Amino acid sequence: ADDAGVHSGATTIIDQGSAGAWTVGGFKAYIADPAVTDVRSFVSANVGGALMGGMEGTVLHNPTMMRIDAIEAALRDYPGLVKGIKSHGESGGFSHWGTEVLEMAVEAANQLDLPLYVHTGELFPVDESNRPAPEVLMEYVLPLMRPGDTVAHIYSCMPDGIMGVHDDVPDIVLDAYKAGVHFDIGYGVNFSYRIARKMMEKGVLPNTIGSDVHADFNAYPDDSKLDYSLCGAMTRLHALGLPLDDVIRRVTLNPAKILREEDEIGTLAEGTLADITILDPVAGSWTMPDAEGEDLVVDTRLVPELVVRAGEVIEPNRRLLRDICEPIPLAAE
Repeated sequence: ADDAGVHSGATTIIDQGSAGAWTVGGFKAYIADPAVTDVRSFVSANVGGALMGGMEGTVLHNPTMMRIDAIEAALRDYPGLVKGIKSHGESGGFSHWGTEVLEMAVEAANQLDLPLYVHTGELFPVDESNRPAPEVLMEYVLPLMRPGDTVAHIYSCMPDGIMGVHDDVPDIVLDAYKAGVHFDIGYGVNFSYRIARKMMEKGVLPNTIGSDVHADFNAYPDDSKLDYSLCGAMTRLHALGLPLDDVIRRVTLNPAKILREEDEIGTLAEGTLADITILDPVAGSWTMPDAEGEDLVVDTRLVPELVVRAGEVIEPNRRLLRDICEPIPLAAE
């Protein structure tokens, strides 16, 4: 957690769905509590969370694994840790049970007054006999979202994603954006400069910039393939034209508002918690690829130079910032 947190320039990190209501206690004990970083959880809609990456979606994420009372108990037992619910709107789950799980997650969010975070882009095994047309999937997913809920991976090149196979931004996306549904970068492995430019040109900007930093789904805790980061996503978006003030707001104040803690974190107001990241705008030509193989040459990289977490000064090791930093030399034997 600290490698992805304070050592990558993030004083507070929000895990999306690794833990479910039945496993969040272990997440707290073994991940959140030992970390210097302020770690929060949006618990998975299913009670087990993302065991081994949650890739066997028909077992873990089906409607019988959804328990609103269990999420309520987790919220009661861990109120500072559990801050929302994670669900999915993608082809695999849809091919098996339509929007049933997502609707149940919305019901839980309504009952418990929690925000919802929804993954997009094919993830779980698909029932090919019932595969949805990728260009219409968001017509089922987005209308279920409430103002203030967040949809992930908005600039993804996945065919069933937000933009999908469309040449232009679909009306259903524009309608959701205007209605107050929040869009998150959720940078991840499918980010596309092509998609980002099209959506930014239509004024569809992220409310938050998330990294989706994770290890190999099938080889925990192997992070050797991880070649993107939060500061890398910030750098890319700034290079694509998002003003620096807007970039900073989308990793500080805006996510703090989703946590309903903007009076305490995500701000430099006097009297608030001393959580601060000092970024060094490193000048020089640097090439940053996307998921479709396009290279973006940037002239400034936003590199964390110093982190203050609850008043403690930390020099970040930047081990996971491979996309914006030179490789860390191996220690001498």
